[in-house]
Amino acid sequence: MAKLRTSKYIVTDVKPDRLFPGEGKGINDKQGTQVTPTHVMWLDGEVIKGAFYSECVWIWPDCASEKPAALEHTHDFTECVTFFGTDFNNPKDLCGEVEFWLDGEKHVMTKSFLIYIPAGMKHCPLIVRRVEKPIFHFTVGLGADYVRQS
Repeated sequence: MAKLRTSKYIVTDVKPDRLFPGEGKGINDKQGTQVTPTHVMWLDGEVIKGAFYSECVWIWPDCASEKPAALEHTHDFTECVTFFGTDFNNPKDLCGEVEFWLDGEKHVMTKSFLIYIPAGMKHCPLIVRRVEKPIFHFTVGLGADYVRQS
């Protein structure tokens, strides 16, 4: 079957250089649970010319940590960061606890949430403290490349 001309606009994998350390290597705990977050998709101007930045990540119960997943930084683009719990009987329940800092202010979230971050606003650290059920994390930024500025 011939490749369709619009196939270049469909992404089905993550850029290998965007994986977390150990991700994709089958690292499991004793019960067989994956213990690193799992990137599902990554999009930027390198993947599809002219595209904006976006990523999707599953965060598993054994991923909780006191260590920041991201340190304080800024971007020259507007960003939207989301975390969604997976209790289908109560979709507003995050099924965990996420600490997220915005412009030097600490927010502790236990409900599914969306954060709008204007270009230039300092944000993070991000700490995923507790995960009872998988959490779906989706981020979109209006820049063509994901670039952190300190």
